[in-house]
Amino acid sequence: QDLFEEERGETLTRTKRMITRTALSTIIAFCSGIRHIQGYANFNQQNRMIRTALKMSSTKSTDISSWTDLKSDSESTPVGKSLVAEVELRSTGKGSAHVQNKLRQFKSEEEPVITLFRDHAGWCPYCQKTMLLVEEKEIPIKIDLVPMRSYGDKPREFLAKVPNGLLPAIEVNGQVITESQVIMELLDKWHPTSDGYKAMLPDEKDTKGWAKYDSLARLERELFSSWCNLVFRPEGGAIGGLISNPFQKDKNISGSMKGFLDCIGKVDKELKSTKGPWFFDEQDYPTMIDFVYVSHVERMLASVAFWKGLNLRDPKWKFDGLNAWLEAFEKRESYLAFKSDYFTHVMDIPPQYGPGYDGGFEEDRIKFAKKITGRDGSWSLPLDFDDPLQPLYKGPPLPVVVLESMGIQPDSNGSYESADPTAMENACQYMAAWKLAGNGANISRFAARGGPKGSSNSRKSFGAPLADPYADPDKEIQPVVDSVLRIVCKCLMSPDEKDKLENDLVGAISDEGIDGVKSSLEYLRDRVGVPRDLPLASARYLRAYLNWAIDVISK
Repeated sequence: QDLFEEERGETLTRTKRMITRTALSTIIAFCSGIRHIQGYANFNQQNRMIRTALKMSSTKSTDISSWTDLKSDSESTPVGKSLVAEVELRSTGKGSAHVQNKLRQFKSEEEPVITLFRDHAGWCPYCQKTMLLVEEKEIPIKIDLVPMRSYGDKPREFLAKVPNGLLPAIEVNGQVITESQVIMELLDKWHPTSDGYKAMLPDEKDTKGWAKYDSLARLERELFSSWCNLVFRPEGGAIGGLISNPFQKDKNISGSMKGFLDCIGKVDKELKSTKGPWFFDEQDYPTMIDFVYVSHVERMLASVAFWKGLNLRDPKWKFDGLNAWLEAFEKRESYLAFKSDYFTHVMDIPPQYGPGYDGGFEEDRIKFAKKITGRDGSWSLPLDFDDPLQPLYKGPPLPVVVLESMGIQPDSNGSYESADPTAMENACQYMAAWKLAGNGANISRFAARGGPKGSSNSRKSFGAPLADPYADPDKEIQPVVDSVLRIVCKCLMSPDEKDKLENDLVGAISDEGIDGVKSSLEYLRDRVGVPRDLPLASARYLRAYLNWAIDVISK
């Protein structure tokens, strides 16, 4: 029995040394004698252990750090120390914005009287714009995280208060209010400038300002409609001689593409008409109309690149006002906290809006779709410093406390484009390792849903194709997946040990287990959500190291 040890009372660890089948045969013969001497029950106990050893002897053994040790190691890095302190601070309602925050106190010491119900994964654009307003005005508020219908069941307690299940919603003194625009206007009204809060709307007496606001609000609805017409309906034929693709000047574009680009052009013109990056010059910060736009513009950028081959951020389109506005948002840490990546968006958009239709500029569409999903090798090590399709360093790519812990400072313009690539890479990897180590056992169980016998239980299905909250793990493959993820976590913290850790990976898996581990790692990789799990700069390293493990064991 002393050849084995139990780890946290759950599973037997790998044997401490390789046991040959010859030695096991000797043990089996010895145990046959034990059967007559010690009795049948004792023999069964011994035989169960031998069967476990036989099964494990077909898998090469290796010493792998426990999750407890990995968690301790990750928390001892500069990044880990800063994140542990930040989590503690955020639990009090202070600290930085975060998609999983459940309390925001800011400068207030009193318990908030308003509770905001918003989505758990950071998918909902209407919840996003509401939270951006809360953060900019610094409104004390309690937050209750609720799944969207597309990826989970809403709690009964929530449905008792909001029978139609709409998000976002607020509760004030027992009264529940829905609709994001109504909520945002009420939050602004209840927290006036006279109490020290930022203004989000024009002054009541500013008729010119209100006329502009109403005009911009109508333009936003026009933009939304043209986006839906382009992405969520089959694209019509080309219109000759109207607008040409600047990348392929001999090819004209469809009517729906022209309508969308014309509307984006109007938005760009409005932004260029102001002295600063925002829609209104009166303030040096974003106001309500900026938030109304940005949550859907963010989704437009992802969807038109993926389904239409249209990169609106490319300078060749000459949307300078739009890009300056986007970059101004990206310099704000509060926006990073709720900003998603293109992959997460193209996965979460269809269950909310309907399927997207391929069309537009075919060559670029194929190229962008492969890049967004990592099928072009862009999710494999070594990663490029930046991503030309969705720039990472126009503002802080990670929480500021993480960057500061690694001595990474912004450029004079607030960007991080000149940051030391090695320091930035280490910061991104340390953050991914900290996230993985902090919940390693549960993440292993989650990943094992992708094994051959995982997700086979009957369960309720949801609109999001990657959502299966009631799925069971493959319990046979789970211990091996756990070992592999511990090696991945170690490699994120110690990339210089990659060669040794590659050998550990090979040693952790038997030949017959390779396919199940691969499918489990792919299952986890495709469900790393931004911003729910990590900001993109760090999430892409977690995805890449999972791909590294997949490649190693595949060979």
